[in-house]
Amino acid sequence: MRNRRSVLKNMALMPFVSLNSNQNTINEENHPLKISLNAFSFDKPLKAGQINLFQVLDFCAENNFDGVDLTAYYFPGYPNVPDDDYLFRIKRKAHKLGLRITGTGVRNDFTNPEKAKREEDIKMVKNWIVAAEKLGAPVIRIFAGNKIPEGYTWEQTATWMVEDFKTCVEFGKKHGIIVGVQNHYDFIQTPEHVEYFMEKVNDEWFGLILDTGSYRNGETYKDIEESITYAVNWQVKEKIFVKNKELVTDLARLMKIIKKSEYRGYLPIETLGEGDPGEKIRNYLAEVRKYI
Repeated sequence: MRNRRSVLKNMALMPFVSLNSNQNTINEENHPLKISLNAFSFDKPLKAGQINLFQVLDFCAENNFDGVDLTAYYFPGYPNVPDDDYLFRIKRKAHKLGLRITGTGVRNDFTNPEKAKREEDIKMVKNWIVAAEKLGAPVIRIFAGNKIPEGYTWEQTATWMVEDFKTCVEFGKKHGIIVGVQNHYDFIQTPEHVEYFMEKVNDEWFGLILDTGSYRNGETYKDIEESITYAVNWQVKEKIFVKNKELVTDLARLMKIIKKSEYRGYLPIETLGEGDPGEKIRNYLAEVRKYI
């Protein structure tokens, strides 16, 4: 059903064909998943200037996170990239604290029918790809865009969006940065939408930021399982929508799906809503750890 997925799966299995099946299995107890924090969890205090990214790093170290995803809009001067001194101080502090910078992300809109506006966003993405390289972040998170523009169909919009993605990915691979598009319940809402772009762009430097809270219309756990092959990073949220009904994420079920997949690496968590951000993060981190 999914040609690219089948090829990837077959390639992954090839080196192990002659080995004992027990050697090809990572059980749940020693699965190499690590927990990162998405800085969006501190959205309000960061935007208000009550804390800064250096303090976010301190918080992550104090709470024994493995990594941190430093969303670009919290860097001073965004959408412009700060000077190298700032980036390198962030990088040095993260290293000193034993934290991996697992990703960053920008806010773009490739649904805009005005090519000049999209080119401005492409330039911004490229600038932050260079910043990600300097920070040592392997992945940059981008969006598809807000909505289908008036007078156009989904398919028409998707056609120019594919070309925009390809432009970003070509630049990303030259800098060793994976470009990941987030299923954000905007232009991209279903695993079929995700697959469309993965097949059309068809590049190993392009993947999915799998947002567990943004598949909303169907059987969400099944949708996550359908698109997990493309995941290059995550946003693991407290709440999930199943047939448009908001529920607490079943972490046991979610982690079982992830551990059955070929994904290895970091799981950035993201907490939302009212309440003290630090307390919410600590509570959710404790829950996620039970199933890691």
